[in-house]
This record gives sequence, structure tokens and C-alpha cells, in this order.
Amino acid sequence: MTAYDIIKKPVITEKSEMLRREYNKYTFEVNTKANKIQIKKAVEELFNVKVEAVSTLNSKPVVKRHGMKLYKTQAKKKAIVKLAQGNTITYFKEV
Repeated sequence: MTAYDIIKKPVITEKSEMLRREYNKYTFEVNTKANKIQIKKAVEELFNVKVEAVSTLNSKPVVKRHGMKLYKTQAKKKAIVKLAQGNTITYFKEV
């Protein structure tokens, strides 16, 4: 797997923005089969930063209803990446 296969997209919500501003933590949606070591290497490779720690969480598929039809949402995996002090990702800079 390449770094682009592991990191799918950034997660930009109120909570993730608070984590970014106060604790230098960035949130990404990642491949469900990727482990913490692969995520760390991918972030370091893509953004040229030093990663201190990686926390992951899996969200299971949820059964939802649309009229008479039932369907399942996709399983997702999020990674919260803590960067070393002095490192930032320019993609997330405030405007």
C-alpha cells in the first residue's frame, strides 16, 4: 500500500479543529486495514512532519432505513495523529 492508499481524506469538524489548535493533533480518515505504524509512515511521507503518536478508532457499519429499504453504512477508520512540537501541516492552516 502506498501513502495515498492509506490516508483517504482529512476530517474537518469542530472537534477536530479544537484538537488541532490546542493539542497539535490532526484527524484523518484512513484505510480500514492500515495499522498505526503504516499511518505514521504515510503522514510523515506525505506532509514532511515528525509524528509523535497515532490513535485509531473503528466505527462499525450502522443499519439505516430509507422508506421501506434497509441499508448499512460503510465501516470507517479514523486516525488522530499527534505531531511533534513545532511541526504543522500547511493544509490545515487558518485562513
